[in-house]
Amino acid sequence: MGLREMKKQQTRQNISNQATRLFLRHGFDRVTIADVAAAAQVAKMTVTNYFPRKEDLALDLHEEFVGRPARTVATRAPGESVLAALRRAFLQAVDRHDPVIGFGGPGFARMITESPALAARLREFHEEREDALAAVLAEETGAAPGDPLPRLVAAQLGAVHRVLFQETLRRTLNDETPEEVAAALTKSAATAFELLAPSLSTYAVRS
Repeated sequence: MGLREMKKQQTRQNISNQATRLFLRHGFDRVTIADVAAAAQVAKMTVTNYFPRKEDLALDLHEEFVGRPARTVATRAPGESVLAALRRAFLQAVDRHDPVIGFGGPGFARMITESPALAARLREFHEEREDALAAVLAEETGAAPGDPLPRLVAAQLGAVHRVLFQETLRRTLNDETPEEVAAALTKSAATAFELLAPSLSTYAVRS
């Protein structure tokens, strides 16, 4: 990474860190872009250049959140189905208490659930993730244009991830420890993926 790119990354991370601190302290809806710019010691335009939407300051893992399932499918091992690959990846994320699946702590969980704007933006993330997954499934299976199957499969898999994300937030708000949340999620994930197994266990197995 060149010096210029490194400085950009540092600036972006500083803005994100300051925004998170303010949001957790005052609540997302009470903090303005001007507040974030002042805390990060940059111009308002600099903030919006890096984060065009205020919601993305709080949900700074957009690219990873949206793209991870699609990448997991695209890089699955030979002999591995789409369902098995996504189940494996999710359980690995649970083991490391990954923020992408909701392990952000009580402050993060409250910030998300108490802000209608953030809740709406998060729904958009889920929809974008399903779109990305459907596109990869169509490519991987050679589906004909207009074939609804990849989208139907992506919707089912997306629903599992969405429900499990909400469970992570709910349990976090109930003062469960990360270890307790992880144990519960492991069981819930097993149930969720097993429900899909009869129809998807042999779907798009990589040759």
